Amino acid sequence: MTQKVVVIYSGGMDSFTVLNKALQQGHDVYALSFDYGQRHVKELEVAAQVCEKLNVPHKIVDISAINQLIGGSSLTDDIDVPEGHYEEESMKSTIVPNRNMILLSLAVGYAVSLKASQVYYGAHSGDHAIYPDCRPEFVQKMDDVCRIANYDAVEIFSPYLNNTKIDILTDGIKMGLDYSQTWTCYNGREKACGKCGACQERLEAFKLNNVTDPLEYE
Repeated sequence: MTQKVVVIYSGGMDSFTVLNKALQQGHDVYALSFDYGQRHVKELEVAAQVCEKLNVPHKIVDISAINQLIGGSSLTDDIDVPEGHYEEESMKSTIVPNRNMILLSLAVGYAVSLKASQVYYGAHSGDHAIYPDCRPEFVQKMDDVCRIANYDAVEIFSPYLNNTKIDILTDGIKMGLDYSQTWTCYNGREKACGKCGACQERLEAFKLNNVTDPLEYE
């Protein structure tokens, strides 16, 4: 049965896979992206191109004013992006305070206005070590709250919550997805840096799937 769903879509490979999964499941998909003052908007530009190609309704919402309240992240402030894997302590500098609670709350409000039953969210197990707001207990509590926060219950649905990025890519390959239509790097240069945590995890996923990453690296 077709149902309306909102997909939080950053333009990265995880949310790209989630977006296409929702479409292949036959849902009426509404994509939602956020400009929260991140270092670059390259992901958002990629997201817009993908949604136009797929004919998916897409909103990019500017919430960059929140940076007056939440700071201290290398993704939003003038702090060097750390290099290395997500398991490393240095990657904690990439945490944007309370980001996913804010984004999920806004997405749920959008879902209620659309009479959509679910918000798709691309959290996965590779993020659990560093990001508290990607862990199962957070997603479960947010789901509990969002089912009672409005007259219309909205489910927070994270299809890859207990999967790795490797697993996500495996599923995307099975769906025949083109990952040249994604951007993962924390730096918004012409080519991906290959050294930040996002790039490292992405490259590892392609390597372990025996597939060549279509993106160009410095």
